[in-house]
Amino acid sequence: MNVNGALEVLDRMRLSNGAYTASVSNDYNYVWIRDVVYTVLPFLNDTSDRYEKAYHALFELFRTYEWKIDIHTEQKPQYLFEYIHSRYSTDLKELPEEWGHAQNDAIGAFLWGVGEGYRHGKKVLRDEHDLRIVQKLVNYLECLQYWQSEDNGIWEENIEIHASSIGACVAGLNSVKMLVNVKEELIKRGEETLRFLLPRESYTKETDLALLSLIYPYRLVDRDTALKILHNVSERLERTNGCIRYERDLYYNEGQEAEWCFGLPWLGLCYHELGMMNKAKEYIEKTKNIIPENWEVPELYIGGSNIPNGNTPLAWSVSLSYLFLTKTKMIRTEQVT
Repeated sequence: MNVNGALEVLDRMRLSNGAYTASVSNDYNYVWIRDVVYTVLPFLNDTSDRYEKAYHALFELFRTYEWKIDIHTEQKPQYLFEYIHSRYSTDLKELPEEWGHAQNDAIGAFLWGVGEGYRHGKKVLRDEHDLRIVQKLVNYLECLQYWQSEDNGIWEENIEIHASSIGACVAGLNSVKMLVNVKEELIKRGEETLRFLLPRESYTKETDLALLSLIYPYRLVDRDTALKILHNVSERLERTNGCIRYERDLYYNEGQEAEWCFGLPWLGLCYHELGMMNKAKEYIEKTKNIIPENWEVPELYIGGSNIPNGNTPLAWSVSLSYLFLTKTKMIRTEQVT
């Protein structure tokens, strides 16, 4: 399998401003902050400027809505539209439709990506203005009291306290605490909530695919907690064409929960992160089985069918599949020899 096909697909979804559209379908022809963070993970260690350009685009987005961030560093949002939105048009403007805008994990993900990029020598920060934006986003999370803030979560659905959202915020704050002022208390509050919640995702969900983010890419939980999360996800959520997001998920459910393709490489990346190479090996073939020849990996397979939905390719799916197969190239080479 030619993994470079993935890069060609991702480049087709790359916008002139440096950001990425989540998919090319009518439903997903938008820019999600979170999707961009995950889409550019493969470029963290390469010599191209794709990583920097994507973050520069997101910084421009935050500059456009800096007035809004300023308000909500002092005044907690009361209505969904007041939150910093997670989804934008391809020219990086807010959309008028009502949406689950309270997605604290997207802000945490962005902060994490800025800090990671900086540590990897990427010129993600262009000037003092970008640094001020980072500080204001930290202050925004403080104003929200993110550690006890109910939000729509990574799947943009039920308003409740989500471990994956709090974890993303903790990871983001840790990532930028050497760049801007982050009160230690801010991080500790989030960690305390996680100790209480994990390995659950929320009061209503015992497990959730989103919890994998706390293992990879955030590397936030200890090994025992990571193993509990992985056990629950693989035992209860893993299917043939991917993973369901959580039990009784209604999205694209035609008698069964939809199977999200990126769940398989994500599980593989988590096992790889823990040094469990034999388990990681199991997911190499599973991942290859969900990658078509043209590398247009779907968002999901409709529940109760063997049919992908229209959000094909999904940038996040392509990215995690490519990342996992390139990270495990050494394992596959050893298998051959």
